[in-house]
Amino acid sequence: MAGSGASDDEIVLEIEHCISIFKSGRVERYFGSDPVPPSTDAVTGVASKDHTVSPEVAVRLYLPPVATDGKKLPILVYFHGGGFVLHTALNFVFHGYLTSLAARARAIVVSVDYRIAPEHPLPAAYDDSWQALSWVASHAPGGGAGEEPWLTEHGDFSRLSLGGESAGANIAHHLAMRAGAEEGLLPHGARISGGILLVHPYFLGHGKVPSEDSDPVMAENVVKMWRVVRPGTSGVDDPWINPLAAGAPPMEALACGRVLMCLAETDVCRDRGRAYCSGLRASGWAGEVEVVEVAGQGHCFHLGNFACDDAVRQDEVISRFLNL
Repeated sequence: MAGSGASDDEIVLEIEHCISIFKSGRVERYFGSDPVPPSTDAVTGVASKDHTVSPEVAVRLYLPPVATDGKKLPILVYFHGGGFVLHTALNFVFHGYLTSLAARARAIVVSVDYRIAPEHPLPAAYDDSWQALSWVASHAPGGGAGEEPWLTEHGDFSRLSLGGESAGANIAHHLAMRAGAEEGLLPHGARISGGILLVHPYFLGHGKVPSEDSDPVMAENVVKMWRVVRPGTSGVDDPWINPLAAGAPPMEALACGRVLMCLAETDVCRDRGRAYCSGLRASGWAGEVEVVEVAGQGHCFHLGNFACDDAVRQDEVISRFLNL
């Protein structure tokens, strides 16, 4: 039995200072799991509050100071990163960043707290995120009063966007694909009319790409991570992690007219993001792709210091995208 216990204590995934996942199913997370309360930010005036969508899904809404002319604000439904294994959307990192982004973009942000793996393997995160998006869409004009006044009174559903970084960008892509699979799938005729924002997306694929040389250990870990979050996966060409794989749904069905791709020079996932853009353009999709790449920065650098010059410039591009 001692040998069995030792085997159960074997680490199947370890990312230093982030997470250890053991063969026994035990998980140790070292940051990102502690929520902070909603508040009104003293500097920007952005207010936040929480809403429970279902027993599995919650959202935090961010509302910047409302203009006196009654002009409605764009809506961004945001999915946090963390490789599907880390973070709550309610932690101090995302609370601080999205307060800042809501202020800069003058947009309503709805941040989705979805279930994470390995306790809740995929497709739980996709299903939870779709549930949250459907809840937001239920407030679209023509659908009745809706239960959340910030959305019904201040939200402009002609500028509804999806976005996120890393695993959250992966989610945004797949929800836009799901919305395109069947017209009218979202309540009250709501559409992803603004576009999708993909920041340092977590995509993989067969064959090595040059950006993986920037951090070989992390490049190996993101592959290991995928096998943890989606047990039984076919591997790096599973369509959930490689939208360009054979058997993936045709990208021309992406249910939006614009995509903003944000890349970072030293991110191991950079070249997968570039390939995504090339594949989307070649697919017959009729929309527009904008690519912004930040030199000298790595994966999700903006979350470490969203006030640094590079993060501010990236957020200014995002703000323009949301307000078109």
